[in-house]
Amino acid sequence: MSPSSPTFSREIAAHVLSHFGHPGGYPAGDWTESLISLIDRADMTHRARLLDAFPDYGAAITLAKYDENGIATLQAIAAGKAAA
Repeated sequence: MSPSSPTFSREIAAHVLSHFGHPGGYPAGDWTESLISLIDRADMTHRARLLDAFPDYGAAITLAKYDENGIATLQAIAAGKAAA
């Protein structure tokens, strides 16, 4: 992640990993899981609004969905082996 990108916690990385069914994560609470699901499914206009409001979750979800090494990066962050 670049210096201008949002940072996110190990917990957020773990929640996003769980949402996408990858090892290294654990489920979020109901509200947070609904937020992750909403960001994941939103069209581009609404996703942009959600990313403005929740940049940390948005960054983690974008990493998971669109970065070739995103899942591995999230797993390293969730395990405390890398910083977001």
